[in-house]
Amino acid sequence: MEDLRNSLKMPLFRNTFTPKKTPPRRSASLSSLHTLDHSTREVELGLECGTPVMNIGGQSWRFEDGQWLTESGGNTTTKETQQLIKRNVQLEEENNLLKLKIEVLLDMLTETTVECHLMEKEVDDIKNQHHRKK
Repeated sequence: MEDLRNSLKMPLFRNTFTPKKTPPRRSASLSSLHTLDHSTREVELGLECGTPVMNIGGQSWRFEDGQWLTESGGNTTTKETQQLIKRNVQLEEENNLLKLKIEVLLDMLTETTVECHLMEKEVDDIKNQHHRKK
């Protein structure tokens, strides 16, 4: 029992309790990608993503230079799309011109109608003056 007491006694200036130092941990990667070369890592991690591509209604589209362009395999080609866009712009310009012409024609019609009403009034006034004189 005394041996137990002696072993439990802690000296005042001396520390007998010194835990073992734990060895430093190795950072083990859960992935084996660190073993791959640079080009394979780019493909696996997607660092080189390329142009965005999507498939809508059986037609493939890719995004280049700020525009969505169709790829082969669809109903319309890029050339046809460009022609349709050009034709659409032409029709919009023609529509704007026709709207302007309608505005001008309505202004002319209004002016002519006003002049006609003024002339009719003038003719009526002259008739009334002529009947008064008789």
